Amino acid sequence: MAPHADASLNANGSALKPTAPTFQPIAALSESKYHSTSSSEAIEAEHKYAAHNYHPLPIVFARAEGCNVWDPEGKEYIDFLSAYSAVNQGHCHPELVKALCEQAQRLTLSSRAFHNDVFPKWAEKVKDVFGYDMVLPMNTGAEAVETAIKVARKWAYKVKGVPQGKALIFAAAENFHGRTMTAISMSTDPESKDNYGPYVPAVGAVCPSTKKGIEFGSVSALAEAFEAHGKETAAFIVEPIQGEAGVVVPADDYLTQVQALCKKHNVLLICDEIQTGIGRTGRMLCSQWAGIKPDMVTLGKAISGGMYPVSCVLGSKEVMLVVEPGTHGSTYGGNPLGCAVSIRALEIMQEEDLTVRAEALGTILRKGLEDFKSPIIKTVRGKGLLNAIVIDEDKTGGHSAWDLCMLMKSKGLLAKPTHQNIIRFAPPLVITEDQIKKSLQIIGEAITELPNLKGAKEDQVIPKSEKGVHIGLDI
Repeated sequence: MAPHADASLNANGSALKPTAPTFQPIAALSESKYHSTSSSEAIEAEHKYAAHNYHPLPIVFARAEGCNVWDPEGKEYIDFLSAYSAVNQGHCHPELVKALCEQAQRLTLSSRAFHNDVFPKWAEKVKDVFGYDMVLPMNTGAEAVETAIKVARKWAYKVKGVPQGKALIFAAAENFHGRTMTAISMSTDPESKDNYGPYVPAVGAVCPSTKKGIEFGSVSALAEAFEAHGKETAAFIVEPIQGEAGVVVPADDYLTQVQALCKKHNVLLICDEIQTGIGRTGRMLCSQWAGIKPDMVTLGKAISGGMYPVSCVLGSKEVMLVVEPGTHGSTYGGNPLGCAVSIRALEIMQEEDLTVRAEALGTILRKGLEDFKSPIIKTVRGKGLLNAIVIDEDKTGGHSAWDLCMLMKSKGLLAKPTHQNIIRFAPPLVITEDQIKKSLQIIGEAITELPNLKGAKEDQVIPKSEKGVHIGLDI
């Protein structure tokens, strides 16, 4: 278990503040009717009773602390995914557990039909941390995106003067903004869209008149779309770094130029910071690297430290007050339990200097990956502790990125491919420099062994009915 007390160095060579707190040992897992007793039991039951909308790596989490997770059999792993950047503050942070338990004994839900005594404190905290006038609370990232789009369209009709039913929302190609109908209607990924139509109209990453795609990172493509449709465009929504697309980092001046275009055409710039925000890239908002302040920001995941679902939309009064009472909401949005946890999660980010750690340790991680000089790794990219490697499958001896992840799993490190040949590396921000070095050793060993791997390394725990499906290796 990580004591989180290393003297890591920041980008300037000075010592980072040791992360706090020290995670206390947890007693051996006791039997419970609520928990599976083995990995095989858990995986078989999930396969039998749950819809097959995910294809997880065959590993079962039974407990977790900081950067470490354990399966039901007691094997320890380093988490290099962080629940898609939801546990930036580390798994089961004791201060978040404390905030959750204390609030749970006091008040859990009021709905927005009544006021509660935590929501206004949270709203003020979020406003102050991110520098916006107002916040609209939701629960999940996809809900935040849906909310931002609704608000942007209403702003377009009430403030900009776009004719009713004509407001456009543009996005960038290869985007990921969730799994709802509006989100997949903006997507260019066939796997997300196929057989879910008809789609929501007037949203997407294609210019309606020219039929040209709006590529991520291309200012000229966006400019062409705005020249054709700027008068009826409500917003452009974009990830500062595209996560699901494979941690695609645009040019340093991309968002600066995008913001200038948006201002020129009176279009709202919405930055989807659900994965990139809350310190993940070395800033509280990734868009801060570009020195801009988007008109709206969506946040989720680590805003509550992976302890309880919380998301939100941030914006100016001019934008946010277009939503009148009764026109949008959520039963759980702004609930006191989530708000209490989220307040503490944001405090921890500052108290433990997690944004500073993300920047410094991300530099160490990327340098370590580059120093492998392996022909298997085509590209190393990222910012802070949101990183990825692109695998050259022509150099792997016929093995895939999934196979590499399975090999790393057998050695005690958990990561997962995205887009077939890309592996995302995004550990909790509380990771220590020693843990980064240990992780690099595991990754390096796995990369070295992959091309020559032929036999099974260990029994793989997956249902018989899925044997051989997208697995590649029995390791």
